[in-house]
Amino acid sequence: MSVNYGSKRIVVGAHYGLRDWLSQRITGGLMALFTIILLAQLIFTRGPIGYDLWAGIFAAQWMKVLTFSVIVALLYHVWVGMRDVWMDYVQPVAIRLVLQIFTIVWLVGCAGWAIQVLWKI
Repeated sequence: MSVNYGSKRIVVGAHYGLRDWLSQRITGGLMALFTIILLAQLIFTRGPIGYDLWAGIFAAQWMKVLTFSVIVALLYHVWVGMRDVWMDYVQPVAIRLVLQIFTIVWLVGCAGWAIQVLWKI
């Protein structure tokens, strides 16, 4: 005879919990590191802060790659957060789907604009 103590837990939902939590921490950490690197370059620079300084900071290939990585991380960070907001607070499925599609289109547009600015395509 088997004894069952307590009630059996019914699990529902998409089960994204740990993956989303970890991705938010990793992307947030990458964005924080990028911010520190950028601030350090600005703080330890001599002379006026103008277009030439900004262009010089982002001229190096390693900075372009890091900036691109941060853009991708930011987009994923925003997607995970907004998807969770839509899933938690918008109950009608059709409206939630429209909001999720709008979010994806908006983020892809922001990515295209950011890459265009970064590499002057």
